[in-house]
Amino acid sequence: MKKLVLLLVLAVFVSQGMFVFAQNSSTGKHESDYYYFSYPIETIYAHRLGFLVLYRRNSNQIARTYIPVEWFNTIGAKGEIVYLGTGAEMPTMTVYYKDGDFSHVRLRVRRSRTHETWGVIPFSANVDEYFKDIEEVKVDF
Repeated sequence: MKKLVLLLVLAVFVSQGMFVFAQNSSTGKHESDYYYFSYPIETIYAHRLGFLVLYRRNSNQIARTYIPVEWFNTIGAKGEIVYLGTGAEMPTMTVYYKDGDFSHVRLRVRRSRTHETWGVIPFSANVDEYFKDIEEVKVDF
């Protein structure tokens, strides 16, 4: 009889604990403050001052953005590069926002600079001015 009562008490505690755990999980307390937009990269150009990225907008048109190289120099900076292998995954640019403000950008690109998505800016092109005073990635939706 004592074992049965002890078993019932234990079952009640376990069921109450599971109910509280399930309730906390469903209230959304673990939601992130971040949201993001991801764009397929058409071509990415490496420059001594940063990257010029041509990406495909939601309207299937090509747009461009400039990302300074110093954003990628330290851990926790505004930029991150993830190198893809030789699989079928397409290069992408993902722009993250926290509480509505720009947070950081992640470029997922092919490691090999001979891949068709990597381009070369001609030496005669003067794009230095576009990399000045950039505080956030400007994207066209």
